[in-house]
Amino acid sequence: MTSVVGVDVGGTKVAATLLGPEGMGEHRQQPTVLSSAGELIDQLVAIVGEAAAGEPYAAVGIGVPSIVRFATGEIAASTNIPLAGVRLREVLGERLGVPVYVDNDATVAALAEAHDQQLELVSRNLVTITVGTGIGGGVVIDGRIFRGASGGAGELGMSLIALACQPDLQPPSGHFPQPGSLEALASGTALDHLAQAAARERPDSALGQLAAAGHTVLGADAVAAAREGDEPAAAAVKRWAHALGVGIANAINTFDPDEVVIGGGGAAAGELLLETAAGFADGYVHPGLRGRARVRLARWGATAGVLGAALLAAHELEREAK
Repeated sequence: MTSVVGVDVGGTKVAATLLGPEGMGEHRQQPTVLSSAGELIDQLVAIVGEAAAGEPYAAVGIGVPSIVRFATGEIAASTNIPLAGVRLREVLGERLGVPVYVDNDATVAALAEAHDQQLELVSRNLVTITVGTGIGGGVVIDGRIFRGASGGAGELGMSLIALACQPDLQPPSGHFPQPGSLEALASGTALDHLAQAAARERPDSALGQLAAAGHTVLGADAVAAAREGDEPAAAAVKRWAHALGVGIANAINTFDPDEVVIGGGGAAAGELLLETAAGFADGYVHPGLRGRARVRLARWGATAGVLGAALLAAHELEREAK
């Protein structure tokens, strides 16, 4: 394999690594510079150099939390980083002197999850659901990233799982996440809200006692308390997992994948989330598809973004060489 650099850009951190014949190099990470597009681009140039550590590399892949026009690398829409409207592929290509490929961060993470620890493609059809502050998604079809017509495919968090359809409803306001969406009901933020509601409703519970002591109750507290057998916390986590299960079922019914992979910070809930969500999902899957797709937790964890970005660069170089 020709050496490439993968970069994962998030709203809080930027990470990069070199991927070559010997595997992944040292993982570099630093807080994201959000002051301006120019300063963030300077940071990306610098961290690519740090990750390469003097080794030659043939291309750079970058995953960003944005909708990307893949052909041009233009950031069409972005809420967490100051790159909207920037043709990142062109700008960084000129600065680095090698081809640069830019895609959505959850999409490149899906590409990583389709590969095993030996970087062999083991899942040709796969959907990832990344559960964090919001919800992202990525789709791999026949071993390659599926981007859709304009680069925005895989925004699974925007899918509606609990919309009340009534004749007198007004058109939506355009504010996202929309009420009833997967992101509104199954993100880490949604679990925070469920945990806080449980603390208010049951002041005698573990979560209620945390709140009374002056702590801000978060979803991670609900997961910890549920593992200790606290009933209100367990109920909050179950409701959260139910919503995610509906999203999983929608992914299976739409794409008929080999696997649905749950990643992001929400995956830290482990089997407490996975078993419940997968169980709920099974009840919503079409009978002709039920039992075929494997639902699992992400294998690559925090390295999925940088690995997927590097694999993106390697795959595009290979495709262009043919």
